[in-house]
Amino acid sequence: MTSSARGTIFLERARVISQQAHDAQQFVLRVAAPRCAAHAEPGSFAHVTCDAAIPMRRPLSIMRADARGGWIEMLYKTLGPGLHALARRKVGEELSVLGPIGRPFVAHPGRPRTLLLGGGVGIPPMVFLAEWLRADGGAAWKPLVLMGSEVPFPFRTRPSRLIVPGIPAGAIACMPLLEEWGVPSRLASGADLPGCFPGLVTELADAWLSSLGAAELGEVEVFACGPTPMLEASANLARRHGVPCQVSLEEFMACAVGGCAGCTVQVRTSAGPAMKRVCVDGPVFDAYAVF
Repeated sequence: MTSSARGTIFLERARVISQQAHDAQQFVLRVAAPRCAAHAEPGSFAHVTCDAAIPMRRPLSIMRADARGGWIEMLYKTLGPGLHALARRKVGEELSVLGPIGRPFVAHPGRPRTLLLGGGVGIPPMVFLAEWLRADGGAAWKPLVLMGSEVPFPFRTRPSRLIVPGIPAGAIACMPLLEEWGVPSRLASGADLPGCFPGLVTELADAWLSSLGAAELGEVEVFACGPTPMLEASANLARRHGVPCQVSLEEFMACAVGGCAGCTVQVRTSAGPAMKRVCVDGPVFDAYAVF
């Protein structure tokens, strides 16, 4: 980890503001962590101590960050004893939070048609990026957020009132928060969820991309986070349509600050294959360098 990176990662005693339980053992946790909130960017994550009796922290993607309010919000699913312990934390309790960590997504104004793909617990960075694009008044962004899940989504879905040409008929369910922001979203699921596209989120994305002309495709950039097979499918999809793609990788982590090198992945570089740490060299990478 470089010295410049050390200056932007903060260790805070974060107070639990809210802990919302959703179907399929999914939780949205909001904590007061003002320094992390002030420096977080879409794609950043926090390394969280779940319980005093569990020494290993857990990396959680940041879904929202409010610098003025001094809080960050994270979505997680209770897999393993650490996150089960985190789900038992109550409002007012304190957690140790290390963050924000990692290289963020970088949206390019020359490609304002941003296609954001989130799968399962890969949804949070897409919400964060959508909010960031909405708040950036310096560019005419046209984001579209597509989310996939094989379990109920961690929010109450509703039919969208925002028309999206190229989306298959019947795919009308959206994320209400994004709808309130004026950001169009659509949902995909193989679990027969009402209003959702019946298939993979990458298949829904393929349908939309296939509806665009050459000039419109020239304005598209894809951003994706989710399970590795979904990210590989996103990279292949982007390659077929000739558009750039950034992916946020998920990997087991120990230190999360680059010291242990336990989260390395092979990446293609101009100098040949190289091993990169997902925590600080990523988690966001160019999709074509990884897949």
